[in-house]
Amino acid sequence: MPDITIITEVAGRVCALPIASGSSVGDGDEIAFVEAMKMEIPVTTTAAGKIKAILVKIDEMIAEGQAVAILET
Repeated sequence: MPDITIITEVAGRVCALPIASGSSVGDGDEIAFVEAMKMEIPVTTTAAGKIKAILVKIDEMIAEGQAVAILET
């Protein structure tokens, strides 16, 4: 299967990255948290696989719809 790009649905500041590149994940696993409006909103996977790359860094400001990670299925 092709790689899947995981995107965020909210704009804000990346406040946590609990998963590293190379980690195996399941469908719906939380791979990042974005702080927006004083809330931490999770960015979740849309399929099971292996994280090929994390495209953001802690404290980085990101936009709605921005790619956060690449998932290898």
